[in-house]
Amino acid sequence: MNQEEYLKQRVDDQIAWYSGKSQKSQKSFKALRLFEITAAALIPLLSGYVSQCEGLEYAVGFLGFCVAVVAGALGLLQYQEQWVEYRMTCEALKHEKYLFLTGAEPYNAGEPFPLFVTNAENLMSKEHQGWLQSIPGVKKEKNDS
Repeated sequence: MNQEEYLKQRVDDQIAWYSGKSQKSQKSFKALRLFEITAAALIPLLSGYVSQCEGLEYAVGFLGFCVAVVAGALGLLQYQEQWVEYRMTCEALKHEKYLFLTGAEPYNAGEPFPLFVTNAENLMSKEHQGWLQSIPGVKKEKNDS
């Protein structure tokens, strides 16, 4: 694979992937968090009217249930963590790409392309390793061996 192919097929593709995943994770996180905040804020407001409106206690209970489910889902799905990790990897790849394309240090001497490939692959590998370590079974296997 030559330099132009690597930049287009690997680096630009990964930058687009990380950017898209970051945006999706950010939107998911913010939507769920906004719902959680709104539902939690409605509970004390509606609780004041439970004695005046028949059946309102069920709505208040359901809102409490929703808050618990969304809080659990946010912890399990880790949208905020993904958003930040994907954005950091995307920006780091862009940074390395621009350093390479402009011939700035460390790409201003010798054979810059192999160094760039190594640095770019290390950035992507670091993110992949972080993902693998977030899986409980993978952590145990790594520690046991």
